[in-house]
Amino acid sequence: MESWLKESGAVGLDELELATFQVTGRGVRSLQYYKEGERVLTIPYGILWTVEHAYADPLLGPALRSVQPPLTVEDTLATYILFVRSRKSGYNGLRSHVTALPTSYSSSIYFTENELEVCAGTSLYTITKQLKRQIEEDYASLVARIFGQYQDLFPLDKLTIEDYKWAVSTVWSRGMDFVLPDENSIRLLAPFADMLNHSSEVKQCHVYDASSGNLSVLAGKDYKAGDQVFINYGPLPNNRLLRLYGFVLSNNPNDSYDIVLSTHPTAPFWEQKQKLWISAGLDSTCTISLTLTDPLPKNVLRYLRIQRLDESDLSVMQVDATDGIINESNEVEVLQFLVDSFCGLLENFGTQLEMLEEQFAASVHPPGGNAWAAAHVSLGEQRVLRLARKRAEDLLAAAESGRGRKGDLSPLARCANCDKVSRPFMLCGRCKAVVYCTRTCQVVHYKEHKVVCRVISTASKSGLEMK
Repeated sequence: MESWLKESGAVGLDELELATFQVTGRGVRSLQYYKEGERVLTIPYGILWTVEHAYADPLLGPALRSVQPPLTVEDTLATYILFVRSRKSGYNGLRSHVTALPTSYSSSIYFTENELEVCAGTSLYTITKQLKRQIEEDYASLVARIFGQYQDLFPLDKLTIEDYKWAVSTVWSRGMDFVLPDENSIRLLAPFADMLNHSSEVKQCHVYDASSGNLSVLAGKDYKAGDQVFINYGPLPNNRLLRLYGFVLSNNPNDSYDIVLSTHPTAPFWEQKQKLWISAGLDSTCTISLTLTDPLPKNVLRYLRIQRLDESDLSVMQVDATDGIINESNEVEVLQFLVDSFCGLLENFGTQLEMLEEQFAASVHPPGGNAWAAAHVSLGEQRVLRLARKRAEDLLAAAESGRGRKGDLSPLARCANCDKVSRPFMLCGRCKAVVYCTRTCQVVHYKEHKVVCRVISTASKSGLEMK
């Protein structure tokens, strides 16, 4: 493969080599020193796997163009890979790349039922079940629409459903996505560059030059000779890493849980609420990520506050008034719904968080195995949901105790500078109306707060009541 790449204009291969590493397996080793930001590798456009190249192929192109509606980007690239793999002659360069690809993958669609059950209750569990069914349906559709129609190009004995699943997994795990200057996007596979493993400790360093079409990899950190060279897939949670790439990260700081909020168009006052959702930057159906750092995003509250508006609320509702608490009864209803929902989601997990932690401590699941990876996904999602439930419970307690106010929690529940929810550790000694989580926040906020502070403290001394 390297000879073909060099002949095709690839740059940087003489300073790199494929190698096997203890933890990550096969990867790319540097043979020289690289400074962060320095160009390590360039793969020219002409030898990338793209939809455009698939359609330009003299044999495959006409078959693809005959299919209406067109295949998805994912299926086009998978079909392209399977087409090249089935060729007995020609396509020597691309076939050398296909030969270098893994023969099997460890993403969640390959898990046994018992392995997948370890993460029962997770979003990964549900999505993996759906993907397995979707792959069967997509394969049947491809056989009917193109494989069966062009058996000279697609010998069905070499294009089983397992072959298709392998090709789709190749696209998932090795595809790179880029947004172009015209706001369109491109997905591609880059020979050799796709051998680079992920590390969250390097900067994102693979770039696509829209003018030349070339794919380049820069040094995401300083490397010395002998180091493994990495790229960064981005801040991905374990449920996505395992579904697409077949691995997880212990204590992944990017773990998340996606919730889908949806309202049917036949629901009462749907059109009025849709206008409010749009004004708030939302829609009638929204997918919102709960994360370890923001377990209950404001958009979740915004959406549900609007969803639960009644006729009397809507009659006086202002388009720009959906950012904070609408009224106490609406807020309590929203927060109680969230608490109940999070409790229900957590109860659905097959193995509760405490038991998972005990199993990890006892090495019940062999480290690095499928069940071990599935357990990490369950652990991460439960941690996020427990934080979300705690946040909703705290907000509900504040609302029910009469401390709720339009905007969000009472002033004493949030740092006046960074908006962090905290115990009231540092009360402003002058006005006693705001709280800070640290001395630093108090100093930073003083320039903004000092005028209000003076007014409140003066009013207090005069016996006035601030409302």
